[in-house]
Amino acid sequence: MEAGPGDGYSIAIPLLLANDENQDKICEKKEAEGNTSFFKTCFNGLNALSGVGILSVPYALASGGWLSLLLLLVIAAVTFYTGLLIKRCMDVDPHIRSYPDIGELAFGNKGKMVVSIFMNMELYLVATGFLILEGDNLQNLWPDVGLEIAGVPLGGKQMFVMIVALIILPTVWLNNMNILSYISASGVLASVIILGSIVWAGMHDGIGFEQKGTLLNWKGIPTAVSLYAFCYCAHPVFPTLYTSMENKKQFSKVLLLCFLCCTITYASMAISGFLMFGCDVQSQVTLNLPTKNISSKVAIYTALVNPVAKYALMVTPIVNAIENRFRAYYSKKPISFLIRSTLVISTVVVAISIPFFGYLMSLVGAFLSVTASVIIPCLCYLKISGSYRRLGFEPIIIGFIVLLGIVIVIVGTYTSLVEIVGHL
Repeated sequence: MEAGPGDGYSIAIPLLLANDENQDKICEKKEAEGNTSFFKTCFNGLNALSGVGILSVPYALASGGWLSLLLLLVIAAVTFYTGLLIKRCMDVDPHIRSYPDIGELAFGNKGKMVVSIFMNMELYLVATGFLILEGDNLQNLWPDVGLEIAGVPLGGKQMFVMIVALIILPTVWLNNMNILSYISASGVLASVIILGSIVWAGMHDGIGFEQKGTLLNWKGIPTAVSLYAFCYCAHPVFPTLYTSMENKKQFSKVLLLCFLCCTITYASMAISGFLMFGCDVQSQVTLNLPTKNISSKVAIYTALVNPVAKYALMVTPIVNAIENRFRAYYSKKPISFLIRSTLVISTVVVAISIPFFGYLMSLVGAFLSVTASVIIPCLCYLKISGSYRRLGFEPIIIGFIVLLGIVIVIVGTYTSLVEIVGHL
C-alpha cells in the first residue's frame, strides 16, 4: 500500500509534538531541580529563622513572665509542624515554586492573592524592622551624631538608617541562593556571637544575673506571644529554600535542625537577658548594655551584622514576585536593579516614619507572622490534602491550631496597635 501525500505529515506532526512535549518536560524538570546542598540550605534556613527576634526575646519574657517560656516552646513546635505542612503541599505538585503557588493550588486565584498579600507584607515589615534596629543600635553607640542636608536637620538615627541601606543594597542585587548561603553563614555566626557576648557581659562585666522577674504577667502575654511568633516568621521563605535544594527529600531534616538550634538560642537569650535586666529590659536587649565595655561593643557591633546578612534573604520572595510580573515587558537585568533598589528605598522611608522596633515587631508577629506561618499553611494543607472531609486526629489538631492562631491574631494585633498609637 502506497503512502498518500498527507501521510508523511500525519506521521511527522505527532513526532514533532511528542518531541516538544518531551523537551518541555525536560526543561520543567531542570527548573524544578535545585543545586543548593543540605548544609548551605541549613545556613539559609538558620539565617531566616534566627533573625533579629533574638534581641527582643528578653523583652518578650519580661512582658509575659517566666511561665511564658512555655509559650515559646509551643510556638516553636507549632511553626515547625506548619513548616512540614508547607513541604507536603509542595510535594503534591512539582510546579509549585513559591508560597503564593500553594495558595493558588488550594483556593485558586483568590487564595494566591491572599497569600501574596500576607507574605509580602510580613517580609516587607521584617526588612523594615532590620533598618530600625540598625538605627537604634548605631545611635546608642554615637548619640551625638547628626547631619543637615539642604537646610533640613537629619537626626543620627535617620542618617544611620540611610547609611545601612546603602550597605545592604548590593546584597539585594544578588539572586543566587548559593551565594546568599555564604552571607547567611555570617548571619548565623553573628547570632551565636551576640548570645556569647551578652552572657559574657553578665558574667564578667559587673551586670550579673540577679534579677528575679515575675512568674506570670497576664497583661503582657499578648505582647510575649506576638514577639515569640515573630521569631518563627520565616515560612514565606521556606518554598524558596525548598526549590533551591538539590535533594528535596532532606528538607524535613533541614527544618528540624534549624528549629532546634534556633529555639535553644532564643530560650538561652531570653533567660540570660531577663536575669540580667529584669523588667527594665528594652525592646532590644543590646540597648541595655553599657557601651564602654568591650563585650557590650562586640554584642552591639555584631547585632549590626545580622540585618545586613538577613535583609536580602527576606526580600527575595518579594523581588521574585515583582520581577515575574514585569518580566514579559522589560529586559530582566535593568528592571531587576530598579525593582530591588526601589524596594530598599521604600523600607528606608517606612523605617524613618515608624521608629518603634518592639511595637512594630509585635504587630508583625501577631497579625502577619501568625497568619502567614500558622493559619495559612494549615488551611492550605487541609484543602489540598482533602483531610478536612474526614474526622481524624490530624484534622482535629490542625483545626485547634487554626483556632489558637485566630485568637492570637485578634488579641495580639489589638494590643500592638494600641501601643503604637499611644507612642506616636
